[in-house]
Amino acid sequence: MQIPAKFKNDPLMNRVLRSSGALFSANTISLGLSILQGALVTRMLGLEGYGLLGVIMAYASVVNSIFSFRMSELVVRYGGEYLAKGEKDKASSVMKAAALTEAAVSLIAFLVVAFTAGLAERYLTETPGIAWMFTVFAVGLLANFNTETSTGILQATHKIKLQGLVNLTQSAFTLLVIVIAYLTNRTLTFVLGAYLLGKTIYGLGIFIAAQTQLRRTLGGGWWKTPFSAITSAKELIRFAVSSNISATIIKIFRESELLWVALFLPTEVVGLYRVAYTIAHFLSIPADPFISTTFPEINRLVVDKTWRRLKDFLRKITTLSFAINFLLGIGFVFFGRWIIQIYSGEKFIPAYPALIALTIGLAFNYTLFWNRPLLLSLGLPDFPVWVTLTVGIVKLLLAFWLIPKYGIVAAGALLSFYYIASVGIMVLRGLKEIQKHENRSHH
Repeated sequence: MQIPAKFKNDPLMNRVLRSSGALFSANTISLGLSILQGALVTRMLGLEGYGLLGVIMAYASVVNSIFSFRMSELVVRYGGEYLAKGEKDKASSVMKAAALTEAAVSLIAFLVVAFTAGLAERYLTETPGIAWMFTVFAVGLLANFNTETSTGILQATHKIKLQGLVNLTQSAFTLLVIVIAYLTNRTLTFVLGAYLLGKTIYGLGIFIAAQTQLRRTLGGGWWKTPFSAITSAKELIRFAVSSNISATIIKIFRESELLWVALFLPTEVVGLYRVAYTIAHFLSIPADPFISTTFPEINRLVVDKTWRRLKDFLRKITTLSFAINFLLGIGFVFFGRWIIQIYSGEKFIPAYPALIALTIGLAFNYTLFWNRPLLLSLGLPDFPVWVTLTVGIVKLLLAFWLIPKYGIVAAGALLSFYYIASVGIMVLRGLKEIQKHENRSHH
């Protein structure tokens, strides 16, 4: 990534941009492969099949998030802090606790999907006899038994660019299988298997990469460190529980869009919304590398109590992300119909209004992506929970009224409302907290 001239003399921004650039390059190639995947899959499956595929995949993800403790955040927050202080025994204990907890949670999530697959088929689809597909795809949860912890480890050890390499590898294999499916006129089952293969490669690949970094950083016997090395167990548990509640709320109100649309509208309409949702989330491609690389830096600046430096860092990263999201958003407005047609075919063009509705909120969210990591670093893990819960309840109540009446445009508008309201409130609280700490440091 080319470093902008105004940031060249800032070592912190320089480091973040270079780390983000390595991840962004891999993710950009992965995006290109994903676009090809989507173009082939939508043409193979059509509106209804594409919508059904999305519901099956989303269900496993939502169930997993209900139980997830977002271990990547805990690893960065505490494991990263202990590493920075040279307290390797404490860091090892945190990593081990996170890994074992996530593995147990992944198993529980798989069992829940398996036992509720029949209900998912009945209430979220219009196709009988496909409950087994929900269970089969949930095997990916077992393969990703350590993905959150591993991602946090790569962030804390400043090797997050390896995540991009793993993502690129799984995208390539997934595309290969989908191309075979397209050329041999395969069905939904084959396509579902392709995505399951991709998830499996990603889960195991990210685990191996993280374990390699742990051995280099903490030594080969790091996992033998007793849990007693952790002196702030209650604080870690509180953080993990808050993250779990927050993740559950976010998944229910923000990232389970396909399931809510499937509850209210026919499967073929879900297919339209999935196309709009997928294309709108292309905004995450440049943002995700920044999210992965800035959280450890924000946490370090908070630990060091360099408040003025933190404000300057947030100002610069926001300026850069605003410029990127503004340009992408304008591109969707003027070229959205063309993008939809290229991506999925002419019959998906009615997804355009929903794409614009979604773009507004997502652009706002990815411009101020640092809102929740900042609050976590400041020791306020509960505040995002109450904000996302309150705004989410309002969104859900409105959904029962608006989505059946106005369709996928209402769904997109409600999600944008959720992003703008929740992110805006959290940003204001985070900045207020920084100012409070800065004022105290002057006295």
